Amino acid sequence: MRQHALGLGFDAVGFARAHLAPEARARLMHFLAEGRHGSMGWMADRAEQRAHPRALWPEAVSVVALGLNYGPETDPLESLNHRDRATVSAYAQGRDYHDVVKKRLKALGRWMSETWPGSGIKVFVDTAPVMEKPLAQAAGLGWQGKHTNLVSRTHGSWLFLGEVFTTLDLGADGGEVDHCGSCRACLDACPTAAFPAPYELDARRCISYLTIEHRGPIDPALRPLMGNRIYGCDDCLAVCPWNKFARAHSEPAFAPRDALRAPLLADLAALDDAAFRAMFSGSPVKRIGRDRFVRNVMIAIGNSGDPALRPVAQARAEDADPVVADAARWAAQRLEDSP
Repeated sequence: MRQHALGLGFDAVGFARAHLAPEARARLMHFLAEGRHGSMGWMADRAEQRAHPRALWPEAVSVVALGLNYGPETDPLESLNHRDRATVSAYAQGRDYHDVVKKRLKALGRWMSETWPGSGIKVFVDTAPVMEKPLAQAAGLGWQGKHTNLVSRTHGSWLFLGEVFTTLDLGADGGEVDHCGSCRACLDACPTAAFPAPYELDARRCISYLTIEHRGPIDPALRPLMGNRIYGCDDCLAVCPWNKFARAHSEPAFAPRDALRAPLLADLAALDDAAFRAMFSGSPVKRIGRDRFVRNVMIAIGNSGDPALRPVAQARAEDADPVVADAARWAAQRLEDSP
């Protein structure tokens, strides 16, 4: 099965029991008890299923954990130096990974069903209450680093994850152990100090959460720390020393769209709903909608230090969306006050 999965285009394959270690469950419950999930109420609503794979599907016996490399071709932090341009997280610059990964998971699932008739199969990629990273660690794909993301000795921080739950007993690979050592590069790189401690994340301060999951105004105290990051943040991933072993992806679907290679903030600020939908068709960016997206763009404009962008912000100061209008007024005032 491993070879078949690799033949379908996956870059990492491992097997685990449909069970989570107690420490993984404890970490989840601590995260929720501290309110660090912010407005992501769905995490708490289905916490029991998330913590216990068999609560999600009682018949599950084994989990096939799969990874797909999306290593960027260039340093994802390079665009942070161009403040009149936007930075979009490397994973979101190409086609929506959900579509790419799920298509391959379904192909693997069909093959498994044909090979073992009568077996039960369910596939998941990021949208169900599945603790992907602990399962991937149990299957030997990598370990959860101090930034709470999966780190692979082969692929660094750049793996999309997916799972096949099955009623088959496929055995289990040995789980991967932690190789972070005394390194704290990811913790020190975070622009908003979103890590209360190693292996702990407070999503309420995380730029990925703020730009993607969070609805409504962003805390004014956090806005100056966001720089020109308008969708996600790669800082803690990109500085990981294990990336020296990673390689750029070879998946055409993940090639960055020209429009997302450090796009001009002024151009993005002018998008209406129709233009936004057209520009981001088939992209994960589309899920946040035009208003949240332009809110993020306004904050990046406010952080640009470029007075030439002040009229761009002023043009959105009376936007139909009050959150966009608030961010635009903040940006215009910040640029007026900047030297």
